[in-house]
Amino acid sequence: MLLRMTSNSAAATAGAEPSSRALFFTVFPSIMLPMFLAAVDQTIVATALPAIAGSLGDVERVSWVVVSYLVATTIAAPVYGRLSDVLGRRRMLFVALAVFLLASILCAAAPTVLLLTAARVLQGFGGGGLMTTSQALVGEAVPPRERGRYQGYLASIFVASSTFGPVAGGWLTQHWGWPSVFIVNIPLGIIAGLLALRLPQKPGTGGRLQFDVTGVVLFSAFITSLLLALERIQQFDLAALPLVAAMVIVAAIALVLLLRQERRAASPLLPLDLLKQSAIWRCDLMGAFIGAGLVGMVTFVPIWLQVVRGVGPGQVGLMLLPMTAGIAFGSLFTGRMMAKTQRTAIFPSIGLAFTVCTLVVLALAAPHLSNISIPILFAVYSMTLGTGMPVVQLTVQLVAGRANLGSAAASVQFSRSVGGAFGTAIVGAVLFAVLSATDRNTATLFAGMVERGPVVMASLDAAHQALVSAEIRDAFRSAFLTIAGFVSVALVLAWTIPVRRL
Repeated sequence: MLLRMTSNSAAATAGAEPSSRALFFTVFPSIMLPMFLAAVDQTIVATALPAIAGSLGDVERVSWVVVSYLVATTIAAPVYGRLSDVLGRRRMLFVALAVFLLASILCAAAPTVLLLTAARVLQGFGGGGLMTTSQALVGEAVPPRERGRYQGYLASIFVASSTFGPVAGGWLTQHWGWPSVFIVNIPLGIIAGLLALRLPQKPGTGGRLQFDVTGVVLFSAFITSLLLALERIQQFDLAALPLVAAMVIVAAIALVLLLRQERRAASPLLPLDLLKQSAIWRCDLMGAFIGAGLVGMVTFVPIWLQVVRGVGPGQVGLMLLPMTAGIAFGSLFTGRMMAKTQRTAIFPSIGLAFTVCTLVVLALAAPHLSNISIPILFAVYSMTLGTGMPVVQLTVQLVAGRANLGSAAASVQFSRSVGGAFGTAIVGAVLFAVLSATDRNTATLFAGMVERGPVVMASLDAAHQALVSAEIRDAFRSAFLTIAGFVSVALVLAWTIPVRRL
């Protein structure tokens, strides 16, 4: 009898394994490539900007090529989330892919920076849809007990593609010209479409679509003015403060009107009843603060390494590799452990505590650390920070339920984007404020470094370079502590998430 039961159990296990593998090879490639395309296009253009400016002119507006994509992806997230819930997620994935590919062709053919910016807005509408629907499709196609692993996979793809973007953009621009950074999307997008055909077709909630057009307009006004204000703050231009203040006022008014509209809309763009749930708003806030910590580090650490540590440009990439690999490893490990233990919040509740400790050590002991120990700290920082995002996505999906998967995924995408923008602006403001209080000339030099890189230091004599480096080193202590503050808030939120098991 015991032998028969053991045999049956083994047979059942053997039968379950191919099913799990079949699910992986059906779902993962089909959502991985769309996610990769959307994420890589956030950064692939960065290294092509000098070539674009040289070819099209209009240097003062070339940064719009990057900012416009970020704004559009943020606006697109709740739009696609709402539409995918009603019309079906696979269908909206194809719509987003078509928009993305059409916009890529228009970007490559753009004769002016203004038209290129317009095409990038359209591309961002497609890219935001790809990110949102990819996340929602995991919740739709994968059983809850398996979703942790897949969210870990997606988090690692997002981080790896964002880091891979500048490298690929530089290589493509050097060998094929700047239009190639957009043309390369065409064959990859076609492959992504063919792979997406393998996803199961599941209908949305159906019914008559009552789209919240007023909500979209107000949300667009809020996001556009807010992100543009944050982008201007990062330039540390005091003359732009009146414009920044005006944009902040516009964002505040748009937000108040948006909340009023969403409370009375029959089919709201932002389902406030969903966002009011404790587990969801805590997870969204947690995702925002993790995004602030990650993007703040990735933006300013290269400057710190070159100006303060004296690391050459070639070595900076190597020293940052542990940070990239660590986040991917942390996300994958957390996903697997969630699938194995059925526990969720325990991993960031422990992991983010180590992240905070690492940042405090970096802030207080950096002058005494060697260039060998710095990458080790980066690895610990990123691996422990990587415990957060898979838990955020999975918890939000579980609480939202199948009918609201799109809206849930969109809320996380939106929170992460705005958190990253806020984090970068706040860290930059802290650095600039500390430097201004110490030496206004150094603050001006640092503003130039943020825009053009550490090459600004080359015009200074050795003694002046040493003085500037020391002042910037002291300012970065405050920056690292600010990032530690972001992660500390995320840690507190992780401790208080009410959903702690699958």
